[in-house]
Amino acid sequence: MKRGLLIGAFLISFLESAYALEVQGHRGARWMRPENTLPAFEYALQVGVDTLELDTLITKDNQVVVHHDPALNPNICLDPQGKKLTAQILIRSLTLKKLKAYDCGSLVNPNFPQQVAQPKTSIPTLEEVFEMVEKSKLHTAKKVHFNIEIKSEEAHPEYSPSPEEFVKLVLAIVKKHNFMNRVILQSFDLRTLKVARQLEPKLPLSILIEDRPAEAGALVKLMKAYQAQILSPNYEWLTAQDVAEIHEMEARVIPWTPNTKEDWQSMIEKGVDGIITDNPKELLDFLRR
Repeated sequence: MKRGLLIGAFLISFLESAYALEVQGHRGARWMRPENTLPAFEYALQVGVDTLELDTLITKDNQVVVHHDPALNPNICLDPQGKKLTAQILIRSLTLKKLKAYDCGSLVNPNFPQQVAQPKTSIPTLEEVFEMVEKSKLHTAKKVHFNIEIKSEEAHPEYSPSPEEFVKLVLAIVKKHNFMNRVILQSFDLRTLKVARQLEPKLPLSILIEDRPAEAGALVKLMKAYQAQILSPNYEWLTAQDVAEIHEMEARVIPWTPNTKEDWQSMIEKGVDGIITDNPKELLDFLRR
């Protein structure tokens, strides 16, 4: 093989290895843009994420919207008059039309001071996110995946419809846009994963988990019980042994939400398959180093 071809083959191999880790933009890319907004997802596409991670809730008129908290967060949203929120307002209590009047782009999240504000930005629907991706001319948009969290809590039925209705509403939009082969459903609420598996036997499911189970082998048992393909744990307690056990059952591990080079390196050394991060640009730069 000629020297030029050897160099070319090496570069291709290097680039492939650099991107072996799946990079998921948490709530789009809330390190740099207001979370779960169209500007955040567009920015994530621009920097080259593999997957857009996002949260879904349901409005009073059963529209699927992209937002994390069951109630409008006063740290990131303003009322329709541009004033600070003073009362708790559940997403589930508002119609889409009324929800769209709130501004969730003008305020910079105090936990992410480097954010670039996006004034007069409303909470998007899941359909609007899909449409933005479909219309994008970016190469990334043609293959990007979606990790969609179902935000429901068994202890708070007032936050959302039933798990079955919630999952059906989300899947209807996914199917409308022919994205079934580009979607993962994730949740802390195992009821929703059970429903999703019954409705769609081949749909990739991800179990979100915050605290380490006390019982030995509990993670594997949980994955098997819900026929999940991905374990998505809090990165702070994840061990290499945990990762190895999940890999033994031919499933993947994608933790949330490490945001520093030290933590990214630690996760890579433990053998994770992907990382959900607020700062996808820096993670991608780190992988290219």
